[in-house]
Amino acid sequence: MVAQLEIRNEKYTLNNGTVIPAIGLGTWQSDNRHEFYDSVKCALKNGYRHIDTAACYKNEEYIGKAIKDSCIPREEIFITTKIWNDRHKDVAKALDESLEKLGVEYVDLYLVHWPVSIDPKTGKPYDDWDYVDTYKALQKLYKESGKIKALGVSNFTKKKLERLLNDPEVDVVPVVNQIEAHPLLTQDELYKYLEEKNIKIAAYSPLGSAHSPLIKNETILEIANKNGVDAGQVLISWAVQRKTIVLPKSVKESRLISNLKTFILSDKDFETLNKLSEKYGVVRTCTMEYNNFDD
Repeated sequence: MVAQLEIRNEKYTLNNGTVIPAIGLGTWQSDNRHEFYDSVKCALKNGYRHIDTAACYKNEEYIGKAIKDSCIPREEIFITTKIWNDRHKDVAKALDESLEKLGVEYVDLYLVHWPVSIDPKTGKPYDDWDYVDTYKALQKLYKESGKIKALGVSNFTKKKLERLLNDPEVDVVPVVNQIEAHPLLTQDELYKYLEEKNIKIAAYSPLGSAHSPLIKNETILEIANKNGVDAGQVLISWAVQRKTIVLPKSVKESRLISNLKTFILSDKDFETLNKLSEKYGVVRTCTMEYNNFDD
């Protein structure tokens, strides 16, 4: 049976009313920053309207140039970027630097990249400042500056989110928590918690990142072959069917186009993917020494 692949252009409404395309272009991990100019321009030409970047990716200026040269109106493109760990005490300047590089007056979504506040002078966490302070500073910018249309977080555990949301001065619920998510890292407890709080998951490394075991996984390949699609389309379709935002990365035009085409998995195949880690184990491809995902 050949699945019916379609570019559905599905969108979600975030908890502050902002509308976000379900599938975006991830732009993490590349030694050649210039290739992102070509990939973003190609992605926009082929229907993408959601681009995800970050200050630490060091590609914002190339992405900004591609957006400008695409001649697509700014309001039609959803742009996400993130503040890096060593700028947590200087959020206004960090945001302005990203806006200047991107060549835009606002970002659609601004994220705290990691719940870790690092002193740039020592390279160690501050004693008098942490991610809650950072979020509150960004909350003020969100309310007053007009430069942030929606505010969110990234790589936050349930425990860290609970601490954030329990702070009496936090009254803006993050719209998104961007985390690694795929069938070998479903993060069920966090997934359910975020659903309860009306916080969307944005899934990075949805194909498992470089040298991923997912693309070659025998169960995923069986589902792909049965439906006449490729493994990447299975994984992206699963993420969308799970009602998450998904951020596959590619610099190849053929792959950019195929990643936008999704299909509806059967209930059986969807459930098989939901339980894939029970058979093959949990796999996390993104780990950082300063962040404890169990905390």
